[in-house]
Amino acid sequence: MTRVTFETSHGHFSADLDDDAVPRTVANFLTYVREGAYRGNLFHRVIEGFVVQGGGFDARMREQPTRGPIVNEAAHARSNARGTLAMARTRDPHSASRQFFVNVADNDFLDHQSATDAGYGYCAFGEVVEGMEKVDAIAALPTTVVEGHTDVPREPVTIERVIIHDDPATP
Repeated sequence: MTRVTFETSHGHFSADLDDDAVPRTVANFLTYVREGAYRGNLFHRVIEGFVVQGGGFDARMREQPTRGPIVNEAAHARSNARGTLAMARTRDPHSASRQFFVNVADNDFLDHQSATDAGYGYCAFGEVVEGMEKVDAIAALPTTVVEGHTDVPREPVTIERVIIHDDPATP
């Protein structure tokens, strides 16, 4: 497993990624990390008892550029249990690109059920192994509406950088 650490304006947390179970998803995420694409991005959607989502917007709530979408590997992924990282997507099951979320509750209703648009699920590709209390604190922040986006923390939560352990090339 690959370990990453998220350094945020509200503390650090680390996660182990499921390289073997969902290799395309992990490779996609690590590509964004290696490019430094998450630096300065916000955790722009926080819902206590559900998720903390980030990776897609800068501090001015401008959507960040993406690569093409990836194939949804949710059928091979672990459950969307508390503490797991998963790819965010639109209604199209194969639309995930750079946004991700941390489950702050057991959200098994997000798991793969069937190979249909409604049942495909969200690919959980890792698990927080250190610092989950930081994620919980972010999830508990008061929220507001910004530029039409709901559940935005009133106090910005910025991703300062994501570090890949044992990878000296991480920006």
